[in-house]
Amino acid sequence: MRLTVVGCSGSAPGPSSPASCYLVEHEEFALLLDLGSGSFGALQGLIDPGRVDAVYLSHLHADHCLDAAPFIVWHRYSGRSDGRAVPLYAPVGADRRLAAAYDADGGPIDDVFDVTPVGPGSWSIGPFQVRTVRTAHPVECYAVRLTAGGRSLVYTGDTGPSDAVVELARGADVLLAEAAYPDVPDLPPGLHLTGRQAGEHAAAAGVGRLLVTHVPAWVDAEAQLADARSVFPAAELARHAAVHDI
Repeated sequence: MRLTVVGCSGSAPGPSSPASCYLVEHEEFALLLDLGSGSFGALQGLIDPGRVDAVYLSHLHADHCLDAAPFIVWHRYSGRSDGRAVPLYAPVGADRRLAAAYDADGGPIDDVFDVTPVGPGSWSIGPFQVRTVRTAHPVECYAVRLTAGGRSLVYTGDTGPSDAVVELARGADVLLAEAAYPDVPDLPPGLHLTGRQAGEHAAAAGVGRLLVTHVPAWVDAEAQLADARSVFPAAELARHAAVHDI
């Protein structure tokens, strides 16, 4: 399994990275985890969009889904699409949300996306065995575990502290965990993790490696990493265009 970080900036695109988007490949199958703001431009520098076999959206906040709109434009007007509808797995309402993002009239997008609503559960996407759990976030959001070739990757999406996410990540090779909150007092609950909390989740789950991601441009990423390493030393920052073999 190979993970390529297309975008890792939290809450909005940043000066050094688009918002959330991760390319996961196994046996020539290409799966995108999220398509956040600004990510489609960066994606084209890493893979032909026509090679994307499926898309998984953790939730429907703009920094995780909004670049589905230029993805639609490319498929409709580039002349390079093969015309097949790309399977898209997302929380209920994704078809309406993405149609409205593309066009105020909210016309159908089923020529580009074959949308399947998701919830907590298990299924498969191409060669990947998939498990999902609801996270601690104000909107419906699902962390995902991908297993293929005897290896496993867990992506938190957006979450506050969550026992369900820890259980999902138990024994995973890599945990790709958001750490959007700086370590300051009186943080709103049920929204995001701090760097230390990301490290605590990795330690509690007994994962092999932690990739700290979704750090907003206005938060010190190196401080988030240091906080994560204080409780889980095998941590590093997710960086735009970095490739990780799992």
